[in-house]
Amino acid sequence: MPPKEQEAEAPQSETPPNFWGYMPEEEYYSSQGVRNAKSYFDTPNGKLFTQSFLPLDQPNVKGTVFMTHGYGSDTGWLFQKICINFATWGYAVFAADLLGHGRSDGIRCYLGDMEKVAATSLSFFLHVRRSDPYKDLPAFLFGESMGGAATMLMYFQSEPNTWTGLIFSAPLFVIPENMKPSKLHLFVYGLLFGLADTWAVMPDNKMVGKAIKDPEKLKIIASNPRRYTGPPRVGTMREIARVCQYIQDNLSRVTAPFLTVHGTADGVTCPSSSKLLYEKASSEDKSLKIYDGMYHSLIQGEPDECANIVLKDMREWIDARVQRCGSNSK
Repeated sequence: MPPKEQEAEAPQSETPPNFWGYMPEEEYYSSQGVRNAKSYFDTPNGKLFTQSFLPLDQPNVKGTVFMTHGYGSDTGWLFQKICINFATWGYAVFAADLLGHGRSDGIRCYLGDMEKVAATSLSFFLHVRRSDPYKDLPAFLFGESMGGAATMLMYFQSEPNTWTGLIFSAPLFVIPENMKPSKLHLFVYGLLFGLADTWAVMPDNKMVGKAIKDPEKLKIIASNPRRYTGPPRVGTMREIARVCQYIQDNLSRVTAPFLTVHGTADGVTCPSSSKLLYEKASSEDKSLKIYDGMYHSLIQGEPDECANIVLKDMREWIDARVQRCGSNSK
C-alpha cells in the first residue's frame, strides 16, 4: 500500500475522545437532557477528578446520588451512562474517580489502603452533600462492583442518618474462588516487608470479557483510554481480600434502606455478595433483585433491553424512597 494511502487511513484507527465519538461534549450532554461539569477536588491524599450531572429541564432536583465506579474503570466513558440516567430522572449526580483511577492522583489501580481510598471520595461527597443547594435533600450512595465495597466503607465511615439509602450494582463483598489471590503469592511478596506492595505482578483473570455480554459494548469499554489494563498489584489484591472479609463481618451494621442487584451469570463478583447483604443487614427496608442470565456489568454491558429492566427497577426504588422522605419535587 502506498504511504499516502496509509496516512489517509490512520485517523480512522484513532480512539475517539469519548465513547459516543467526536460530538462535542456539551452538545452530547445537552442531547441527553443533562448538564455536565468537571473539576478537581483537593484532599490531603491527592486530587480527585470529579464530575456532576444535573437535569437540564428540572429546576428543583429530587435528591442527590453519589456514584463510585469499579476496579480499573473511571467516571467517564460508559460509566457515566448510569450517571446520565439518574440525572434525567431528576437527581443531581456526583461522581469521583477513585484514587489511583482515571484522572485522579495515585499509583494506577493501587488500592493498598481502601479505607483511605474510600475516605478520600467520601470527603468530596460530604462536601457536596452538606452544601447549601443539597443539604436538605435526600441523598444516596451508589456503588458498582469493587466500587460497591468502597461505597460500603464510606457508609461505615459516615455519621448515622447521613444517607437516605444505598444502591449497589453487582457489589464486591464476596470474592469468587477463581478470582481469589493466591495465598502463596501474597505470603512470598509479604516477605519483602511492603516493598512489593505496588508491584503489578499478580495473576490477571481478564475480567472485562467476563463482565460484558453485549459484544459491541465490550468493544467500546475496551477502547477506554483511561481503563487500567495491567496485572493487579500485590497490595491491591491483599487489601481487597481483607476488605471483603471485613464487610462480611460487619453487614449487620447496615441499617439504611438499600437496593442491591446482581446477575446470575456474573463472572466477576459473586451473586452471594448481594444475597449475603440482604440476609445479614439490619435494615428494615431492604430490596434484592437477581437477574437470570445477566453478566456483571448490568447497565453498561448488557443489551439495552436488559439494561433497561435494571434501570427501571432502580428508578422505581429510588423514587419511592424520595417520596417517603416527603420531597417537594414532583
